[in-house]
Amino acid sequence: MAKKTSLRDFQEYLAARLTTAAQGHGSSSWLGIEAGGETWLVDLADGGEIVQAPQLAPVPLTRPWFAGIANIRGNLHAVTDFSVFRGGSPTPQNTSTRLLLIGAKHGSNAALLVSRMLGLKNPDDFVPETGVADDPPWCAQRFSDTHGNIWRKLSVRDLLADHDFMNIGV
Repeated sequence: MAKKTSLRDFQEYLAARLTTAAQGHGSSSWLGIEAGGETWLVDLADGGEIVQAPQLAPVPLTRPWFAGIANIRGNLHAVTDFSVFRGGSPTPQNTSTRLLLIGAKHGSNAALLVSRMLGLKNPDDFVPETGVADDPPWCAQRFSDTHGNIWRKLSVRDLLADHDFMNIGV
């Protein structure tokens, strides 16, 4: 028979784990995402909430990669289609499509529209690769996994500071 845990004990356990992660203690993890056929890694400390992609309100006179504005529990978030921003095709809206809210920690209501979430990844399962000259500054590093697949590590802070990312007007 499974051990029963009270809701209060479970909430205290989760709060302690989140506090530990926010302080950078304990085991580190990355979040894997896919956008435009590319696989990306995001530090859990930098990544925010993950939500099902809602209906987006379009914004006129913006760049093609700016997908629109999303209302998430009363807060407006500027949504970038990460695939189009990278020069790929638009992200299809389906049951796998998600918004990764990335700006809250850095004082910005920014979100990335991605094809799907690939789950938590252990940094020990990746080997650093040499970078490519045309990688943007917010592509912190490249890695390969045990299957030889290439992953790029997203520096959220650098992405939010990137002039092209922040300049949505045409």
